[in-house]
Amino acid sequence: MGQDIPAEPAADRNDSPSRDGEASAFCPDHPAPARERILARLFAQTADAALVSDRDNRIIAVNPAFTRLTGYGAAEVMGQDPRLLASGLTSSEEYRALWADLAAGDRWEGEIWDRRKDGSLFPKWMVISVLRDGTGQAEYYVATFTDISERREASNRIAHLATHDALTELPNRFALESQLQHAISTCTRDQRQLAVLLIDLDRFKTINDTLGHHVGDGILIQVARRLQDCVRGSDIVARLGGDEFVVVLVDIEDTMTAAAVAGKIKRNLADIYHVQGHDLYTTPSIGISLLPEDGGDADTLLRNADVAMYHAKNAGRNNHQFFAAHMNEASARRLLMENALRQALSVSNLISAQLSLHFQPQLHLKSGRVISLEALARWDHPQLGSIPPDTFIPIAEETGLIQPLGDWVFWEACRQLRSLKDRGIDDIRVAVNLSAQQLRHEALPSVVRGALACFDLQPSDLELEITESTAMQNPELTIRVLDQLAGLGIILAIDDFGTGYSSLAYLKHLPIQRLKLDRSFVKDIETDTSDAAICSATVALGHNLGLELVAEGVETAAQRDFLAKLGCDVLQGFLYSRPLPVGEILVYLETEHSLGTGGDFVI
Repeated sequence: MGQDIPAEPAADRNDSPSRDGEASAFCPDHPAPARERILARLFAQTADAALVSDRDNRIIAVNPAFTRLTGYGAAEVMGQDPRLLASGLTSSEEYRALWADLAAGDRWEGEIWDRRKDGSLFPKWMVISVLRDGTGQAEYYVATFTDISERREASNRIAHLATHDALTELPNRFALESQLQHAISTCTRDQRQLAVLLIDLDRFKTINDTLGHHVGDGILIQVARRLQDCVRGSDIVARLGGDEFVVVLVDIEDTMTAAAVAGKIKRNLADIYHVQGHDLYTTPSIGISLLPEDGGDADTLLRNADVAMYHAKNAGRNNHQFFAAHMNEASARRLLMENALRQALSVSNLISAQLSLHFQPQLHLKSGRVISLEALARWDHPQLGSIPPDTFIPIAEETGLIQPLGDWVFWEACRQLRSLKDRGIDDIRVAVNLSAQQLRHEALPSVVRGALACFDLQPSDLELEITESTAMQNPELTIRVLDQLAGLGIILAIDDFGTGYSSLAYLKHLPIQRLKLDRSFVKDIETDTSDAAICSATVALGHNLGLELVAEGVETAAQRDFLAKLGCDVLQGFLYSRPLPVGEILVYLETEHSLGTGGDFVI
């Protein structure tokens, strides 16, 4: 690649056409030496970097602009292959195409990335020409190029502005349509569900009109951030314009997932906004459409979500509505139960005892004696009736109410145990389930110490159970907190063992004394060889680790006998007793004490 300084006679040079058919631009009467000086000055002073290489592609000339751009002086590159500038970002296929163009047309033009002497990379626009000798062979290669970093950045910025909202930096309507259609295609192919949530801020216009658009803009920026905090990284958050936003939940498990996220968005957006000295509030009205029930393309889903959003407005604002009526019924019931649970956990309603504890005994196989009572929450609502735990516990987990619910269960279990001890039942402990939120609270050991002191209980009176999946969420924190509890003398157990994906490497470090075999494996232990094998292996594993094995869900004498043969230590289930309120469990325990055994009768 190079700049050819013509040496042949002027007449020959200017009277004959060049290879591409263009005539020389010099006056025929102009002296050759003058023309050479002009060309040399042009080469030296041009603003574009220039490089000339010979037929072997060895550099024979560079201009000052080349040095300014690349950092290489002329002496450093003479005789070098231009590949010393290579960035490593250009593929061999691209280089082959470049040389093919030069061979076919003596010219190549395009964008390429190079590396400066200091190692920094930069994009450049380059033009390469081939100069041939009288036989048609390539004699020189001339390359001129310029740094296009600023142009590229400007282009990228323009492209970003074309697809993103300037205020919130979220994708705009144009980008949303493209991203949504891609998500629809993916979910349709994989037969997965997708939800579109259209969100409009209630009475936002009043804020704009009263305090000005600069304050309104501050709220919109915060709304964008809060929406992003409510969803996964794989979901889409976009601004349609004004105070309208869209959230696309990609690949959801079921429709209630959309309802749960909508509830989270409502709570987050309804929180206080601090903008330029003002404390402001706004709430969202949310319309939800679902793929494939409510449409199979972006336009239809957005349109139906918009219809649902106006239903939310008409329903009193600050709520969400599904496009399909039957979905609204399920969502409305879930919202009703969430609000009812919040009320049940309030101080006044705790006094009125909507919530209560039932206790299910755990019997030691060899002695036939009740050694522990598992405390289980029950909820009786004055209008909704008795609500089963598998209904309200997931709602508590999704809404963050599991923390106050778990705290209440723990303190109430300690209080009830104290009352049993005051009635002469001294040789049992109470087992309480801990939620993931409770376990993540590093003050938990202090809370446990406070409860023991408050109700005059010994550490051995208390057993704390965590599920296998909870233990694995943050193993380091779990081990740290459980070590402190074990140091107090608290009995620790892993509940629902076998249903999660625990690491035995972590399990062996947990300071636990008991493994509870999940009821799903006990149910068909007599007929399902896989369940029998899992139970057998779990019992053997637990005993090898020095742990006591507890089997849940024992309902038949045959299950009891099978588990006894495996060497299971403790049984729990309807064969012995269903969960009972404290008054009935007291009668059960007093009866057991009077009989001297609790192994073979059922209440």
